[in-house]
Amino acid sequence: MPFELTREYIDDLKLLIEKKDDAAALEKINPLHPADIAEIFSELEPDESQFLYYLLDSEKSADVLVELPEDEREQYIEEMPGEEIARKVIDNMESDDAADFLSELSEEKQEEVLQNLEDVEQAGDIADLLSYDEDTAGGLMAKELLKVNENWDVAKCIREIRKQASDVIEFYTVYAVDDDNLLNGMVSFKRLLISRPASRIKNIMKTDIISVKTDTPSEEVANIMKKYDLITLPVTDTIGRLVGRITIDDVVDVIKEEAEKDYQMISGITEDVEHSDNVFLLTRARLPWLVIGLTGGILGSMVISMHESELKISPEMALFFPLIGAMGGNAGVQSSSIVVQGIAAGTIDLQGIAGKLMKEVTVALINGIILSGLIFLYNLAFSDSFALTITVSVALFSVILFASVFGTFVPLALHKFNIDPALATGPFITTTNDIIGLSIYLAMGRLMYGIF
Repeated sequence: MPFELTREYIDDLKLLIEKKDDAAALEKINPLHPADIAEIFSELEPDESQFLYYLLDSEKSADVLVELPEDEREQYIEEMPGEEIARKVIDNMESDDAADFLSELSEEKQEEVLQNLEDVEQAGDIADLLSYDEDTAGGLMAKELLKVNENWDVAKCIREIRKQASDVIEFYTVYAVDDDNLLNGMVSFKRLLISRPASRIKNIMKTDIISVKTDTPSEEVANIMKKYDLITLPVTDTIGRLVGRITIDDVVDVIKEEAEKDYQMISGITEDVEHSDNVFLLTRARLPWLVIGLTGGILGSMVISMHESELKISPEMALFFPLIGAMGGNAGVQSSSIVVQGIAAGTIDLQGIAGKLMKEVTVALINGIILSGLIFLYNLAFSDSFALTITVSVALFSVILFASVFGTFVPLALHKFNIDPALATGPFITTTNDIIGLSIYLAMGRLMYGIF
């Protein structure tokens, strides 16, 4: 049953910490999952959470550190010597988690920790992982895996797996390699159990396997695992030698980070920031798009000033400025958001741009007809000016059509030039559509009032 953190639980725990009742406090948190303990730590004062942290055994304290946000994790490790980090933390982590953990430390601290690891092979694996870009398959993978030689028989394979399994926390499949460590296949545990002990691995293994290179972008890795419903994915070097594996829990983190990044870009935040970051960093991340919004507002006011004569003839046209701008912005953001989502999921192919645009034009035509019809009926009932009624309806239809096509085309174009399409949503689309929407509306007003 999932743990539910309550105010009563925190208050009881705080009381035990205040009394320095080590045994009772440990008994209260020790049965919980590391993620739940990390959640509890986030609700406590730093000195309270550190008191609890040092009560945990080495394995659980390492798991809790992995679950903590980076900014909170710093308070536990900044004072710890390299030897203690190596013994109490790194020794109890898989290589990928250890590499992620060490990547947050200075190079001097990393070297100190690696030198204090008793297992030289483990230190070498972590050092190798630190050399990969964190946004690639190499940066995601773990070195721990089960592999056998394709020339072994099943009996020898099972004996070797028993030896290797002690170093692997969770395993789902066994990879088969040749004498040069080239990945040639994989075999399931079920297949091993039902095969004759004398059977060769090469005769029972599955050869049509999906793998990625160490330099494959992490976003592509996530899409591959999602598309083929994989729990684990082998990683090879440039010539096909097996070097690691990526598990689904690592990919979930990638998906979450990409979603957060896209959400920030859609909101007009140009850097990866947290609420706990300093004021300067938060300001730097938000200011660029606000400046663009300000520029757009100035351009919009210039467009309005160029049509003062129409506004003098029909001042009531100004009443619909917010409507035109809001509807254009909303239609554009809807279209761009759908396209960005499709690009992120890998379901949109650049070869089908024309088809996507035509589909969006059809949707925009239907939406435009319905919405412009509704505003036509409203103005027909409440406005004395038939010219204004026609102007607003035709302008709204035109703005929705343009905004929908523009919102579809821009992210596709950015993606074609390897620019993050998330930039196309939010402030960029809304600001552009505000300016162009006002221009269409006022130009339509000039035309209509010239006729009627």
